[in-house]
Amino acid sequence: MPANNTTRVRGTRHRLTALLLGLTLPTLAALGGAPTATAQPGSAPPPAAAAQLRSAPYIDITMPTPSLVDVARATGHKVFTLAFVLADSTGCNPSWGGTLPLTDARILNDIKALRAMGGDVVVATGGAAGPYLEYTCRSADALAAAYRKILDTVGSNHLDVDIEATVPQDVVNTALATLQRERGTTVSYTLRVLGDDYGLDPYSVDVLRSAAAHRVDVLVNPMTMEFGSSRPNWGDAVIAAAQATLAQMRQVWPALSDAELKSRLGVTPMIGRNYNGKVFDTGHARQLVSWAASNHIGLLAFWSVGRDNGSCAGGGVSPTCSGIAQGQYEFTRIFAGFTG
Repeated sequence: MPANNTTRVRGTRHRLTALLLGLTLPTLAALGGAPTATAQPGSAPPPAAAAQLRSAPYIDITMPTPSLVDVARATGHKVFTLAFVLADSTGCNPSWGGTLPLTDARILNDIKALRAMGGDVVVATGGAAGPYLEYTCRSADALAAAYRKILDTVGSNHLDVDIEATVPQDVVNTALATLQRERGTTVSYTLRVLGDDYGLDPYSVDVLRSAAAHRVDVLVNPMTMEFGSSRPNWGDAVIAAAQATLAQMRQVWPALSDAELKSRLGVTPMIGRNYNGKVFDTGHARQLVSWAASNHIGLLAFWSVGRDNGSCAGGGVSPTCSGIAQGQYEFTRIFAGFTG
């Protein structure tokens, strides 16, 4: 997934050659999945979530605009995925985009104001650019401590791990399992799609097998962008990629029913122009929402709210607009129609 703009406008290019994000127990409970774990004594209790996590589009929170509150007021949509938390220059210390302090007043005040409106946030780590906490933190205990710091500072209990580079899978999943035991954190893995008929790339499937081995309850969120397809309709291709991912999930979790697997499936396209020349338009968005609703999948998202405008229609791929003719926040409004 295109990363944030903090370092060298890092959101301007999706690294297709990089290796590619999961939700934990409370989120899955909200999505109709696994039961919520009980927080351990002494752990920070998860905040009450007024909004269900059905649609949670990504927003590059390192950029000053748009704000969460402005989008919520304009669209009524109040749940967002904040991208991305990375390691800062000191090492295993979480920061926004690797450069902004986790305690940045603008960001935290924006989140607080959104919560006052009944909203909620998922915090995403990883992305297309590092340094990842997942490979900077040298042990599962250190990584779990970094994750706790993120969740406690933001006041969220929802973590999204966007894997687009090689990470020590067992270390990461040990840390995630610890969080779920302690506080029932919802975890999603956002992962790269290789092709619409193939699904996730082999490395991403290995990440999921490791999660299953460590008994981490995850939502699987295929990044349905920049993949290979011979289908002329990009909406059809996005749905086919999601269906192929579902088939791979059956191999990882053979004991789960089809309905249970679907409740643990997310889909995240890139709106407007993609780097592979494909265009995900508003008609495709409605098609995807309809398919997601009829299959009762767990989550819909897209990259990204900052691109959800038509200010550069007819242009190339941009981190600040979709490149197609559209209304302001039109995709956000369409995806808000997904209720599970």
